[in-house]
Amino acid sequence: MFVPLLQVALGGALGASARYLTGVAAMRLIGPGFPWATLVVNIFGSFLMGVLIVVLAHKGETRLAPFLMIGVLGGFTTFSAFSLDALTLFERGQVWVAAAYVIVSVVFSLGAIVAGLVAARGFFA
Repeated sequence: MFVPLLQVALGGALGASARYLTGVAAMRLIGPGFPWATLVVNIFGSFLMGVLIVVLAHKGETRLAPFLMIGVLGGFTTFSAFSLDALTLFERGQVWVAAAYVIVSVVFSLGAIVAGLVAARGFFA
């Protein structure tokens, strides 16, 4: 029990750090106004989750799942931040932007996890 907990903690620190750096980069490159960093990490994180599900299962490496899937990707993806961003847009009166943000986030994240599964399955086929 202690080893998986350490894996999750280390992975979470790495994932959260990557999330933070993505936010800093997005702010520098694009600027404020729309939560691009949150959108990107949720979609990319979902894609990676799909890939990891297949790769870890194919390799029989379930011992890495706590580190990679719960830790790294759990720290990297940001549905709590997503919720706050959507609410903030809504409270600013940007109802249609908030709605579009929610729809795009959910649809593209689901699409990305399917794409990750398909890509990884194709690689191991």
